[in-house]
Amino acid sequence: MPTTAPVSEKLLSLSNVHVHYGGVKALDGASVWIDEGEVVALMGPNGAGKSTILKAIFGLAPIQSGTVAWEGQTFKPVSYEVVKRGISFVPQGRRVFKHLSVYENIEIGGWDVPAHERKERIENVLELFPALRAKLRARSGTLSGGQQQMLAIARGLMIDPKVLLLDEPSLGLAPKIVKEVFAKIREINERRRTAIFVVEHNLKSLLEIATRAYVLDKGAIYAEGAPRDIVSQGILEKVFLAR
Repeated sequence: MPTTAPVSEKLLSLSNVHVHYGGVKALDGASVWIDEGEVVALMGPNGAGKSTILKAIFGLAPIQSGTVAWEGQTFKPVSYEVVKRGISFVPQGRRVFKHLSVYENIEIGGWDVPAHERKERIENVLELFPALRAKLRARSGTLSGGQQQMLAIARGLMIDPKVLLLDEPSLGLAPKIVKEVFAKIREINERRRTAIFVVEHNLKSLLEIATRAYVLDKGAIYAEGAPRDIVSQGILEKVFLAR
């Protein structure tokens, strides 16, 4: 059963959140939280509500009821205000500005950062993604799928986030590239102490880096716990196969 945690003690939390799209319940009383330095997995079948949790945090999903709290203080998520709090969202689909250069894509991520500080942040990001440094002047549309995903994550780091929301970072990537993406996610978490919410269908790769995991089903939290417990208790089989 899901455990509860006092929101006042957590970096970011959602409590009893309901999201409806028309007559469809996308989230039905979901409660999740993340603390500094954690990597938290959001798992479940298609339509379980995983991506909707990220969108609700970032102000992209209509919250009918429930609360979102940052460092114990509730707030109404509005995208540009969420960014200022230190929350960054990298949506699925390797979304880059394909007609712009790699450098311009990264720079856009820090549009609200003073110019002198922006250059420093670009350098810090490129230390994490050295493969992008050699392609700074290339148009982003000419990059491989894996490089575009790295670029999207790099752009998301330009606000120096406390919390990074990643939606299906391995979608459509070859197995070798998937390993590289997850190794980079682990490195970001360890080097920058960034808390990371990850929605992902590649469960093996995800569970290897996760601190905790939530399993969703039909818009609600089915289970929560350490990845090893989720696996050993057969929870994933119960949710994915009993449908």
